[in-house]
Amino acid sequence: MSTNSPTTTTRIPGSAGTSFPTVRLTWGQMRRSTGRLTAAGVAILISTAFVTVTLLAGGVINGTTRDMVAAGYAQADVVVSSPGTETNGIAEADIEAVAALDGVASVQPVMTWFGDLRNGGKGGFQMFAPVPADPRLSPLELADGAWPSGAGEVALSTKVAERMEVGVGDTVTLNRTVYPEGWAESEADDPAAELGEPEDVTETLTVTGLADDPYGAYTPYGGAAAVPAATLAAWNAAEPYSDPVTELLVALDTPLQGDEIPAALSEAVQGAFSADAGEATVQTTEQVAAEQTAAQTGGEDLVFLVFVLTFAAIALLIAAMVITNTFQVLVAQRTRTLALLRCIGAGAGQLYRSVLLEAAILGVVASAVGIVVGAALAQVALLVAPSFDLGVPLPTTITLTWQAVVLPLAVGAGVTVLAALAPARSATRVAPLAALRPSDAPTLRARTGRARLVISLLCVIGGFAGLAIGVALGMGGQPQFGLIAAVGGGSLAFFGVVLSAVLWLPRVAAGLGALVSRTGPAARLAVANTLRNPRRTAATSTALLIGVTLVTMMSTGAASARMSADSLLDETFPYDVSASPSDERYVDDVREAVAGTDGVTDTVLVTNTSVTVAGVEDLSIAAADPHDLAAVVNVAEEAERLVDGSILLTQDAADSLDLGEGDTATVEGTDGAIDLTVVITTADPLSSMITAADLARITTADQWSDVWAHIDGSDPAAALTDVQNAVAEVDGGAFVMGPAAQAAQFRQVVDVILGIVVGLLAVAVVIALIGVTNTLSLSVIERTRESATLRAIGLGKDQLRGMLAVEGMLIAGVGAVLGIVLGLVFGWAGAATALSLMGDVRYAVPWLDITLVLVIALVAGLLASVIPARAAARTSPVAALGVE
Repeated sequence: MSTNSPTTTTRIPGSAGTSFPTVRLTWGQMRRSTGRLTAAGVAILISTAFVTVTLLAGGVINGTTRDMVAAGYAQADVVVSSPGTETNGIAEADIEAVAALDGVASVQPVMTWFGDLRNGGKGGFQMFAPVPADPRLSPLELADGAWPSGAGEVALSTKVAERMEVGVGDTVTLNRTVYPEGWAESEADDPAAELGEPEDVTETLTVTGLADDPYGAYTPYGGAAAVPAATLAAWNAAEPYSDPVTELLVALDTPLQGDEIPAALSEAVQGAFSADAGEATVQTTEQVAAEQTAAQTGGEDLVFLVFVLTFAAIALLIAAMVITNTFQVLVAQRTRTLALLRCIGAGAGQLYRSVLLEAAILGVVASAVGIVVGAALAQVALLVAPSFDLGVPLPTTITLTWQAVVLPLAVGAGVTVLAALAPARSATRVAPLAALRPSDAPTLRARTGRARLVISLLCVIGGFAGLAIGVALGMGGQPQFGLIAAVGGGSLAFFGVVLSAVLWLPRVAAGLGALVSRTGPAARLAVANTLRNPRRTAATSTALLIGVTLVTMMSTGAASARMSADSLLDETFPYDVSASPSDERYVDDVREAVAGTDGVTDTVLVTNTSVTVAGVEDLSIAAADPHDLAAVVNVAEEAERLVDGSILLTQDAADSLDLGEGDTATVEGTDGAIDLTVVITTADPLSSMITAADLARITTADQWSDVWAHIDGSDPAAALTDVQNAVAEVDGGAFVMGPAAQAAQFRQVVDVILGIVVGLLAVAVVIALIGVTNTLSLSVIERTRESATLRAIGLGKDQLRGMLAVEGMLIAGVGAVLGIVLGLVFGWAGAATALSLMGDVRYAVPWLDITLVLVIALVAGLLASVIPARAAARTSPVAALGVE
């Protein structure tokens, strides 16, 4: 029988009695290579656990983010929006008609009210919400006691109860104003002369329960109080300036299946509205949340799952390189065994299938363990997360889906088999005569020619060109196309860098090695080894290069995103706390109380009124002292642009008035008119802002004031409570809002998500380090005779270990440095592309992360050399030369 015959029926010695000699051979090989297979198995296990955690985390992140964004809509099945009648919003008859529809379990109008709620000297203006008609229709969850069921009863959020120092069964007082009927419709200059004076009413309310606000729906208001919907409607009706009801939350008897509302249900809801009501829009809470998310992220609905799955694919790519190197080591170790098997009749096909079967078994077993480990890690994370006080509720248990089980198993096993194809082909090339003569193990040497150089250059040039196009598209307002171009271009450029690594990376390592080569012969030998086998050096360093590039890229992107998010939040919430006095007589007292609160550094008085701007009547404007304003707001550079003779407008506000930067806008008040120069601002709350001096020139009538304050170095939520307590001591009190508390909540969520992303990518570096160890082990196998010769001529064990340590640190260091450079470039490009619609992009350099990655890479390169160095030093020179 020819020794090259691929027959599958050859009987391998020891396989008698079985018709599956390949399986028998595979099991035998795996038993003899348990230690080496463990390294590859760990890489596969980590990778599949990574994928499993990613799938589970993606679901948690999506759900939590959606719940935070749409907190006010709770768990409603349907949200109905309608302008209703011209003055009163959605009529009560229309609400009852929707509630009477078949399949509708409950309807809750979205309405709020603000009143002065106190317990002695504690309390102040407080937001009131309706008692849930259905638990699914309110963000509040009852924590203690019972919901109020009639007039004279109230439930308080735990934050409000703590601030007012009350509990279930205690009483609080409510101060409100009742206006005579017809006040809102009156056109008289003095409605009181015609209808009578408004009446101040004081009521005593009993606290029947305490409620939690798990998703922070009422965080900006310092919490909420709940009263029956009928009571809330009556209070709103007694005040002419309350907001009309324009939204309804609907809970169905049977929850919706899927994300679409059945056409019959939508038509029925729309048909329930009377003819004089505005057209109704029927949406799911998911659709409303998507719109709100898009509005908060510059119009882009970012799907976190897509991004983290991309990171999982990257980790699998690195694992594939580790697995490939591992099987190459195995083949190198088995050279004599494979040659002997060929001599006694084993076919090339049997050896090929044996290696692939070994890979398949390893892939399935390690992937299955990885799925279990990943699910366990995700569960532990959910159990531990509450101790970090993330500010958002998370599920207590994981929800295992078939995707979280099948996909990691299929991908892990498939990647392992694919990664073993090249080593399997190497196994079939082992000549039978190799078993009969001494020889070095096969190396990873490969010829590199012009074709590789040309292809890699084209990829690098074309890739960076695509990356530049993507950045230009992203900054030009087309991030969806920009991301495609940037990701494609970046991937192509990175592929070109990796493809050409064998041409330049060993030389770079040798160049850096020149700095340490003077320390002794061991260091000089280590530097020479990096050039002796370019492919081995490139393969070892490239695995770490990929991991470090990705971690640096995401760290840079995360830091840039964090800075950009801070900038966006500062523009959205330019002041930390605002206090609106109940009466202009108490403005100075309220400002003094706010300014004296711990944590408050500066305050500014903002005066509001209605004027005519560029011919458009009854537009609200605000006025403040520019110096005080710049000291308070978080976007001081925007406030500093306000000077006498100017008006700040956002681009949208300017467009609505047919104005542009530098144009002149005529502002008319009751006492005169002035021409102001338009200055475009990016901060929405600063829009329509003029100086206090300019306002005094045109009107002094019908003004109301707010006090804005800046918090420095304190907890925003605690500072908000302190301000509320301070203004409660002032006659008349004031309504206090804390945008800083909501901004802090958003920042915390951003930090958690970015931390998860960077933490997951750190797994890729761990996998890459396993590859460094494996490839250094292969290097030791290849150089067995060389090491023995060096030992024979006087190289000591410590010197041999030092040589491998220097070599490992050089290769790891080069991969880390180059990865850091590429990661910074890709991270900045990604930030410019993806974040441009959110506002000005801030580019950051995460120095701490970069330093940490570099130190870890060097230490890991040193540690990775320990096991191979021990193996090389343990073998005596005589034994090594005798065997080989």
